[in-house]
Amino acid sequence: MQPRNMSMSGVVDLAAVKAAGEAKQKAEKARADAAEGGGAPAPSALVFDVDEATFEADVLQRSAEVPVVIDFWAEWCEPCKQLSPVLERITREYAGRLLLAKIDVDKNQMLMQQFGVQGIPAVFAVVAGQALPLFQGAAPEEQIRGTLDQLVQVAEERFGITGVQGVPQEEEAEPAEEPEVPEDPVLAAAQQALDSGDLPGAIQAYRNKLSDEPGNVEAKVGLAMAELLDRVTGLDARQVRKEAADSPADVAAQLRVADLDMAGGHVEDAFGRLVETVQRSAGDDREAARLRLLELFEVIGAEDPRVVAARGALARALF
Repeated sequence: MQPRNMSMSGVVDLAAVKAAGEAKQKAEKARADAAEGGGAPAPSALVFDVDEATFEADVLQRSAEVPVVIDFWAEWCEPCKQLSPVLERITREYAGRLLLAKIDVDKNQMLMQQFGVQGIPAVFAVVAGQALPLFQGAAPEEQIRGTLDQLVQVAEERFGITGVQGVPQEEEAEPAEEPEVPEDPVLAAAQQALDSGDLPGAIQAYRNKLSDEPGNVEAKVGLAMAELLDRVTGLDARQVRKEAADSPADVAAQLRVADLDMAGGHVEDAFGRLVETVQRSAGDDREAARLRLLELFEVIGAEDPRVVAARGALARALF
């Protein structure tokens, strides 16, 4: 998806999180109080994590002083790993003219739902308490820069928001010395293969690890992710979805669409499709859909609320 042209059309309703008007009033009061005391303090960081408990203070209230860009991401999302470093670097280059709030969707389901996030990575901005959808997916850096330039311009021209002045570019902090933990050579090889795009090599390495340690969680997650990426590589998404729509009883086609949804961050769509496939199939087809669903559970993690909900739906479908 291409970055949007900046306008106030299509703003997200944040009333369920906190009334924007209240946030602006608090921020305006904070601005007046700060002016009496000699100026507003700079935020402690240009890039920071936000959760449901800190959203009002860190995003809504700050948005009256500086545009706050929101990066919706998850640990398992490969496109997120490409986009997030670019957003962080560009934010530091702006030196206080905008901030970057990072929201882990796996840990903050309410915020994800309130913003109507359908897939990740997804990037929004909040200006003066109003949310603007910017883009979804790992957009090219040039387009990201153009979108953020427009965001800053809108903030300045329409709201008189010029950012937090005098904030220097952040320097990379030197990592604290920690005791060296011996790296598992098998897992290291598997990760290196995954990072380089050698999916068959990664799959074999993770399987080797699991043959020695069947309960190794890192290997289970890595194998599930590598196998998922291997299955979707080379698929024609449009053709696959057409085949599934034309042939609802074709279980193999439904499995391919579920994989595409999962790889694209549409987790609930993938789970829902597979549960429905289990419900309307039988025999080997039903077992294939059930097993694929269990494999995708591994990608997300057993404690994720979407997995918990899908497990319940699967149990009802089976029994």
